[in-house]
Amino acid sequence: MISFSPSKRKIFVLDTNIILHDSSCINQFDEHDIVIPIAVIEELDRFKKGKEILNCNAREFARALDALTGDRIFNGGVPIGPGKGKITVCLDREFHDKLKTNFSPDKPDHHILNAAYHIACEQAFDRVLLVTKDVNLRMKAKSIGLMAQDYSTDRVQAPADIYKGTRVVENLPAAVIEQLYAKPYEMDAAGLDLAAPLLANEYLVMKNGSTSALGVFLPQTRSIRRIDTRVCYGIRPRNAEQCFALDALTSQEVPLVTITGKAGTGKTLLALAAALEKRRNYRQIFISRPSVPLSNKDIGFLPGDIQSKLDPYMQPLYDNLSVIENSRNGKNGNGNGRGRRVKELLDEEKIVITPLSYIRGRSIVKVFFIVDEAQNLTPHEVKTIITRAGEGTKIVFTGDIYQIDHPYLDSQSNGLSYLIEKMKGQALYTHINLEKGERSELSDLAISLL
Repeated sequence: MISFSPSKRKIFVLDTNIILHDSSCINQFDEHDIVIPIAVIEELDRFKKGKEILNCNAREFARALDALTGDRIFNGGVPIGPGKGKITVCLDREFHDKLKTNFSPDKPDHHILNAAYHIACEQAFDRVLLVTKDVNLRMKAKSIGLMAQDYSTDRVQAPADIYKGTRVVENLPAAVIEQLYAKPYEMDAAGLDLAAPLLANEYLVMKNGSTSALGVFLPQTRSIRRIDTRVCYGIRPRNAEQCFALDALTSQEVPLVTITGKAGTGKTLLALAAALEKRRNYRQIFISRPSVPLSNKDIGFLPGDIQSKLDPYMQPLYDNLSVIENSRNGKNGNGNGRGRRVKELLDEEKIVITPLSYIRGRSIVKVFFIVDEAQNLTPHEVKTIITRAGEGTKIVFTGDIYQIDHPYLDSQSNGLSYLIEKMKGQALYTHINLEKGERSELSDLAISLL
């Protein structure tokens, strides 16, 4: 029998996906004990080779566990650190009689479930919790009376409460609006009577009856600067939120921007247009997105060379570049033909479209870096990308926190939601949530009704 700490402490049995999600997870359980079933170690062994974040997390966890144990063995558990509990690797056990009938021993998940059930029988069912991001495994655990929960350390508040980056201020004095329309097109924020303090780089729609002005709160001067409608590489904003987005995307003072919104709100298109408009300030434009198809199969399952494997994932980016190209060639823009430069920039690798796994190891210095579909990233992956940013780099994350294809993420645990919640109010960060769809009337109707 495994020796555990006094009964007041809980015993958390970790699934493989928790470790792959966060390699430092063993430090997040306070004074409670942790059990790693041997089936988890075997699964991690399959992930240790490769350049993906999952592979890095598997290697980092193995090294951390090895350093923690040193010359000691797991018999009785190994202390994790001051104020922490113990960690134990649990060897496989014969399948419990209650599990044999319904759970096949062919699945690693069932071996993890069996290990947790044996521990619960020996200790107490109210002390043992199986922690997994696999909702089906949680349901199986609960079906046999075993407590199970998701990994909640990096979960944020409900999507409805996530910071939007904008606010509407009604019934302002006419003098306030007039002040923003007079040079130098700024005003002291102290002149506004607001219910809640303004956050750094928060955007405002300021109204006085039928008169209105758009502004942004500048934390350095504690003032509000008026926002004008601007055209970026032939793309003209169609609503106030898009005006805000283009202002944030083209600002040299804000190196980190997130843009959320449902399909058709223009997230990716605006980011690409701003990058092309400001391309002379950067060495390259990187455009990337996670390679997470709807079937959750790796790109290795697809036939052909690397380019043909990547095309299905990257096609939406090419579609947006095509819209910009047509706009600059005169279909929607001013007809000066600069749209042809998009193909030239691609050929010259001034614009690089690549999956995120190919970004690892590259130097991200003086780069306009767009990460599309960022809701399919884990918080650790988002952190890894941002911490690689060098001098003169701007990073833009776009995505829809309600449209997640990753099997173990949801609207409260994905990297994009986590980033918004943790970064709001920082002077180097801006967030815009796009509410209104601009793709087409039919697209808007489908989103609202279907």
